[in-house]
Parts: sequence; C-alpha cells; structure tokens
Amino acid sequence: MKISYKSLKKFISFEHSPEELGRLLTSTGLEVEGIEEIKGTLDGLVIGKVLSCEKHPDADKLKLTRVDVGGEEILDIVCGAPNVAEGQKVIVAPVGVTLYPTEGEPFTIKKSKIRGASSNGMLCAEDEIGLGKSHDGLLILDTDLAPGTPVAQYFKKEGDHVIEIGLTPNRADAASHFGVARDIKAVTGLDLQLPDVSGFSLGSAEPKIDLEVIATEACPRFCGLEIQGVSVKESPEWLQEFLRAVGLNPINNIVDISNYICHFLGQPMHIFDADEIRGRKVVVRKPDAGTEIITLDGVSRKFRGQDLAICDAEGPMAIAGVFGGQKSGVKAETKHIFLEVAYFDPAHIRSTASYFGLKTDASFRYERGTDPNMPPYAIKLAALLVQELAGGQIVSKSFDNYPTPISNFEFDVKVRNIDRLIGKALGIDKIKEILERLDIGVQDKGEGVLAVSVPPYRVDVNREADIVEEVLRIYGFDNVELSDHLSASYLSDFPVKEEEGMRISLTATLAAMGFNEIQCLSIVNPKENAWTGDPESSVKLLNPLSEELSEMRQSLLFSALNTAVYNINRRNRDLKVFEFGRVYKRNTQGKVKEKKMLSLLLTGKTSAESWALKGDNTAYRHLHQAVQQVLKWMKVRQFEGQETASPSFAYGLDYTVNGKVLVSFGKVKAELLKKADLKQEAYYAEFDWEYLMQQYSTDFVFKEISKFPEVRRDLSLVLDEEVSFNKIQKIAYQTEKKLLKQVNVFDVYKGDKLAENQKSYSVSFILQDQEKTLTDQQIDKTMQRLMGAFEREVGAIIRK
Repeated sequence: MKISYKSLKKFISFEHSPEELGRLLTSTGLEVEGIEEIKGTLDGLVIGKVLSCEKHPDADKLKLTRVDVGGEEILDIVCGAPNVAEGQKVIVAPVGVTLYPTEGEPFTIKKSKIRGASSNGMLCAEDEIGLGKSHDGLLILDTDLAPGTPVAQYFKKEGDHVIEIGLTPNRADAASHFGVARDIKAVTGLDLQLPDVSGFSLGSAEPKIDLEVIATEACPRFCGLEIQGVSVKESPEWLQEFLRAVGLNPINNIVDISNYICHFLGQPMHIFDADEIRGRKVVVRKPDAGTEIITLDGVSRKFRGQDLAICDAEGPMAIAGVFGGQKSGVKAETKHIFLEVAYFDPAHIRSTASYFGLKTDASFRYERGTDPNMPPYAIKLAALLVQELAGGQIVSKSFDNYPTPISNFEFDVKVRNIDRLIGKALGIDKIKEILERLDIGVQDKGEGVLAVSVPPYRVDVNREADIVEEVLRIYGFDNVELSDHLSASYLSDFPVKEEEGMRISLTATLAAMGFNEIQCLSIVNPKENAWTGDPESSVKLLNPLSEELSEMRQSLLFSALNTAVYNINRRNRDLKVFEFGRVYKRNTQGKVKEKKMLSLLLTGKTSAESWALKGDNTAYRHLHQAVQQVLKWMKVRQFEGQETASPSFAYGLDYTVNGKVLVSFGKVKAELLKKADLKQEAYYAEFDWEYLMQQYSTDFVFKEISKFPEVRRDLSLVLDEEVSFNKIQKIAYQTEKKLLKQVNVFDVYKGDKLAENQKSYSVSFILQDQEKTLTDQQIDKTMQRLMGAFEREVGAIIRK
C-alpha cells in the first residue's frame, strides 16, 4: 500500500522526516517496506534578479543578461525571450537542473556557448517548467522573495515521498491515509483533523433518482446523492500528483475524485452517469442467476443469484463493492451524476470478488471490513470536491439507508492480564490514555476491570487479547525492558522430530550429492493426472486460470519431467533434481486428501564430460544408490522390497514398511517420456514424506567396530528370469542372521549360453564375526547353508 507523505499532513501536523515517520509506523505494526522520494518538477529552480540586459552583438533576437541567483557568483545567461529586462524577478534554471516541460521530454541544463557568448543557465517560460502552455516570454514574478529562493516555495509546490507499507490482512482500518494518520495520532498524541465539510448543503434542484435497498443483510448502509450540471475534464495538478503517488493513473476529474476518496479516507465509492440509470431508480439487490453485466473492462459476466449488485429499474449497473458497469460509467459527455457510498457485508464481497476473479481497490477494502460510520462524511467530501473541480448543483435530497445501525464491540478487560501479557505494569491511566487515542471508549469499573467500547471499523479488535496487542504496539515494544530473569506462564515443548529442520538438513545432504532443488506449481494439466493417476480422484479447481491448469497434481512426476524438458531445451542435459511438494486426491467419500511427498529425478550423464572423466549415462543403480542414501539419512533400515506396482515405471521397486509403500522408484516408462517430450531416459523416485517422517527415530544404537577381519565369498547363481535380486537378498539374510553383513550383486548375465528364460547373478557375500576370526570351516559351512537355501527357495543352479 502506497501512502503520500505530503497528503498525510492534511490530517495531522507532524514534524517527523519521512525516515523518522517510517520508523514510527513500523513500531506500531504498519511495517514500512520502502520510502521513495518523488522530486517536484520545480526542484532546483531558483528566483533570479536580472541585473543587466544587453543586446547580443552577433544575434538580433538574443540578449546577454547578468543574473543574481543568491550566490557569490553572478551568472551570465544568454536569453532569447522578447520580454526580458533589467530589474525583473525571473525563474532561473542553473547548470545541472532538469526541466520538465509541459510538452516533450525532460532535459538537463548544461553550460554552453551561444553565438560565442557563455551561458551558465536558462531563464524560463511557463511551458518550459510545466506550469502552463504559454511560450510568449519569460514568466515574470511579482515577489519580494530574495534571489536564490527556491521557486517551489514561491508557487507552494513541493516534492513528495511515497511510503510503501506492507499492510497485514488484519489492519483493514489502516488501508488509507486517514487510517495511517490515526496510528500517528495514537503514538504521538497529536491532534487529528478531518477535512472540513461544513460547506456542504443540499441545493434547490429536485432529485430525479429514487433509491431502494432490498438486500439489507448484504448492504447494511447505503448513501446516495445526485449532482446536476457537472463538467467532465482533466483533474487539477494536486489531484493527479496524489493519484500517481499511490500508483494510479489519472482519468478525469469525476473518476479521480472517487479514487481519491478511496485512498484518502479508506472508503470506496462509485459514481454513475445518472442519465444512464433506467427507470430513474437505483435498487440494491441480488440479481437472478444468469443475469449478465458488461463491466468496465468490457467483459460480460454472469451473476450467481447470491451476488450483490447496484441495479436500475431494468438490470445491474455494477457489481456492488467490486467493479462498475460499462454502460453506466462516467463519460466525457456526462452532465448528471449519482454518487454511491456504502457499507457492504465483508463476507458477501469476498465471495463475489473470488467468484468473478476480480481484485480491485474497492474489494480489497470492503472484503476486509470498512467503517460503517464513514459513508455520510465521505459522500459530503466527495460532493464538495465535485462542485470545486467540476461545478454542478447538489440536489435537494440525499439518501442514507441505515435501518439497523452497527454497534461498537463492547467487552471487559482485566488490567492484570494486560500487565501480565506485556510484561510490564503500565498503570490504568496510561492504558486509558492509549486506548482513548485509538478512539476506543474506556470506563473504569473498579477492581482492575475496564469496560471498553471498540468502534466497528476495528474489525480485528473484539476480545481482551486484541486490546493487549493494541496497548503494546502503541506503547512500544522497545519500551518494555527485559527483566533479569525472564519467565513465562507457559513454555511449549520442542518437538523431537521437527519437520522443517529435518527437511532443510536433508536438502543440504541431497545438494551435497549433486542434486538441485526445484519448486513447481501444484496446479497441472488434467492430462498429466490422467497419465499418472486416477481421473476419478482428481481435485478440480472451481475457478481455474485456464483449462491447461485446472487440477491439483496427483504425483510430482510430471513436475520433474517438465523441469527436465525445460532445462534440456536450454542445453542443460545432465540433471539430478529433487522436490518437496504436495499431491492431492479425492477419496471415495469425496473428501480431498493432501499429502507431502519428496521426489528425485535423474537423467543424462552422471557428471559433465572432461578430459579426465568421460561421464557415464545415468542408470538405475544411481537412482537406487540415492534412494538408499535418503533412507540411511532418515535412519530407516527395516523395510521390505518388491517389484513396483506403479504404472509409471518400466521396472523398479517399492519399499514398504508394515505393508505401506514408503518409496516407489524405477525407470520411467517410454510412453510417459514421450508425452512429456523428454527424449532421453529418466529415473524417478517418489517418497511418502509424511510416512518417512514417522519412521525416523532419534534413538541411536552404537556398536563397537569389530577387531576381526571381514571375509568375502562369491557365488554365481543361474536363476529364472523373474527372480529378483531382492529375493536373493531376503533369502540370504533369513538363512544367516549372525555372520552375514552385506550382500551385493556385481554382475548380471543374459545370453546365448543360458536358456531363454534364465539369467545369471554374480553375488558377493561379506561375512564377519564380532568376537573372533572366522575359520575356513565356519565360512564353508555358512556358504553351504546359503547355497542350499537358494536351491530350495528359487531353484538356483550354483556354478561351482
């Protein structure tokens, strides 16, 4: 949210510099994210006095002048203006000053020679400094101000500073210059003054518009007013400067006034072309479902039957609190206007803005909650501005439909709770002073109890804890001293397994393994869900940005594949990436299940080619090694493995714990790679991160490193093709539980020397005893048991 430093002073007279004000606002909870200086178009220009004026010897239309600009040096300036003369007070642009003409681009004054004569500045006409369009001669000043006085002081035109505030959602009351000024008043104690509207009066012209509010639950208060005989034209400079400061482009004086009221007071409003109001009647109601309106952006939109609209006798003119209609908007030829200022129910506006996908300055404020007591004042100020800037006559009747006034929030607060939560006893008097500065009514009920009455524009202050927060932010966090012995009434236990910390640590581990982290959208093309999941389980968006991004993803696979394609198309072919993300599925009862996952993807070569290292193509074993590293880091050692049931893999494994899949990994099917337009092999793993977290244990078991040597023995097993290494590994560990430390396959053979449905595994076995050196007899006995088990369980032929 952008705030004009200069405009704040219309409410409250403070002496703080922009930087000091920024620190003060941040201390109250309105965090200032930046301060930008807007230099005025008159910056650098000074008043000069022409001491002499002589004809240029080499040019009939030029004159040589000597000008006093208040410094030690008198400036020699060549001037071509016909009206320059000795003794005049003029506007001088010294060397280095940038001019902003009425027409054309800005330019900077440089020292120059004109027909042989030195010129150290420029005497200015009004069009050359953006004050008008005349170029007939110099702008002569009638003033007693001394030479060297800034021209901005003479014209009372100054630059400005734009303060950027990171407004939190709970502070709807501060979404305006008036709201920010209220906080300045509360923390400084300075007086706050609204612009005077005592000059407002109803005219003698008879109204032509009637008003009816039907949906009072959605529109508790509605103010309306007609003004006849206005003239639509360009806004004055001060109003244009304000709008540009808050990030808006000026349009015309009528529309600019409505935007000014919104950002100045925090009260959105809309101005209609009254001659476009059919049936001469304004009706606030909910149009039937399917009713159409063409909004200001030229888009046709349909109401749902529960959306509020400002209508005329025939149909909607505007989406209430959100966006105006095209037909009833103010145009250059508009002469008769109807002003609307209202208080709308925040829930209705939030629902409507979300449904239509519209986020406007008005909806931003209405859906968070505006001040129900502001509309009467705001419409008076707007009407006075219209008369000042566009002329016209206010009609004899104004509308204020407010059948059920909204009450203040009233409740009791205990002083001891304020002191306890702040950590310092402020005293009742100080607490009352702060609350009264915040426009919160306070009554001392005795025995340390205060009855408070909070105005309805403070929608975030409706309980005791909120009052404590208000008192503390105005008193100042920095003013609460730290005691020698800090204490609290409650201390939260730190979780043994802190997910975020573990995720960060695992991220560092994967990065050390050469992986790069990716973050992808959870919204995907429905086709991708159909390719990797169950279309019946899809979670569809109610208001998608496009058909291509209309469902929540059921798997992280295509996010990784699309990332790979994006990189490969930019000649980054060798990738190892991972993502912590979420997947979404709808169960048979229609409820949406959200789950956290971790994915790994490898494709291309294992390392970049160099003279020293060729780099192997990524293979299944590299993915298997990465999966094992993750499981090892998460201290998961007990799991079952079987061939994967995932339809996304050509082959792979599922690791399960207690029958539930912990991770699925394997080589991605060629048809899926083709659908993703990936033209090289890819290997992928997807962990159930939540289940993986459950398996993590903080318990450590330490064993002394054996003093006795390991022994390796190898076997060559001829097996049926469907027998997996996982099966061999499982049989081995079941057969020898004490001495067997490791099983590894180091060669696989399939060829013409074996039957068609056979393969050969070369398997190594590491044996070790923790208490003594193994003898040949023990080793042979163990290997015999293993060979017997392989022959019995899987029909292995042992090559001896």
